Amino acid sequence: MADEAPLVGIIMGSQSDWETMRHAAESLDALGVAYETRIVSAHRTPDRLSAYAKQAAGRGLKVIIAGAGGAAHLPGMTASMTRLPVLGVPVESKALSGMDSLLSIVQMPAGIPVGTLAIGKAGAANAGLMAAAILATADDALAERLEAWRRRQTDGIADRPE
Repeated sequence: MADEAPLVGIIMGSQSDWETMRHAAESLDALGVAYETRIVSAHRTPDRLSAYAKQAAGRGLKVIIAGAGGAAHLPGMTASMTRLPVLGVPVESKALSGMDSLLSIVQMPAGIPVGTLAIGKAGAANAGLMAAAILATADDALAERLEAWRRRQTDGIADRPE
């Protein structure tokens, strides 16, 4: 996939967010979806954020996954500057265990939607799967890979405890 143009952008507010956001990348890897990763802080690198969001569609991205902790402005600010779907992942914070991040991301005003996932690892993994599902609406091969992935997940569940 290294030579394929990325379809998904995975952005995060800081290097420490990668521990969570790598799970989105792993979901996309499992489905063969090309992506790129960037550190883009709404607070510390606002010009970088603006350029990234405004140029994303023109560069061929189809979906952006934005992970952020604390005040968690990254997903909403990104959504305000692009027509692409933005999936927000609340990163677990030390002070409030990610509830601050969740509430900040999920409470977007009408007109600027952000699809908000669960706090932490599960939210990041599901954001990757959701991005793939969005892309699969226009990509039959990806749709088949996603269905196969789901079948394997189902088949991996035992009928009875051991």
